[in-house]
Amino acid sequence: MPEPILNTRGLTAFYKDFQALYGVDLSVDQGEVLAIIGANGAGKSTLLRSIAGLMRNGADQIAFKGQPIGALRADQVAALGIALVPEGRQLFPSLSVEENLLIGGRIKRPGPWSLEAVYKLFPILKERRNQASTSLSGGQQQMVAIGRALMSNPDLILFDEISLGLAPIIIKDIYDALPGIVGGGMSAVIVEQDISKALSVSSRVYCLQEGRVSLEGATGEISREAISRAYFGVE
Repeated sequence: MPEPILNTRGLTAFYKDFQALYGVDLSVDQGEVLAIIGANGAGKSTLLRSIAGLMRNGADQIAFKGQPIGALRADQVAALGIALVPEGRQLFPSLSVEENLLIGGRIKRPGPWSLEAVYKLFPILKERRNQASTSLSGGQQQMVAIGRALMSNPDLILFDEISLGLAPIIIKDIYDALPGIVGGGMSAVIVEQDISKALSVSSRVYCLQEGRVSLEGATGEISREAISRAYFGVE
């Protein structure tokens, strides 16, 4: 079996004196779509922020392509091929749609994603390319955030609350675009409140509960009852 593209081993994370993650073990395979579910405050966003280099972690607690990256800065992690689509999108409000996208391309990693490729995936962004990014609807801003991440040509893309606050029709559009995003062998980790959506696009799922892995397995083999117990911490 090929080695996973990403591993965490005994991953811990702190916000000053508050511990958010307790010894999380996780793996992501090459080309896999992995779902992370859990209630608010379970540690899902902290996990993605740790992988992306936005939290301080032990060097050996996170490995990407066999290389320890837990102590690297976010820009160093991005240069290795990990991109984060952050919760709340975090676009640059003073910049246009296209300028936000171009920032993602400044890493200059080789790969299939370019402005034209992003515009083909999300045609509305080409129409709005000269508008201020924050003048767009929430769904269109999420498309910009996804496009900006893709412009770095990552090998692993992390989606933090991909559908949060969006209308159902926009959520459908974004999930319909997912096969075109990962179809070239890219790996993806999706943090999602909508359990049904998460399970529908992923091959495996991890459930976090109070900073610990409470359940892990193939999405087709885990019952909804088991997920409910792990999600809410019910014995």
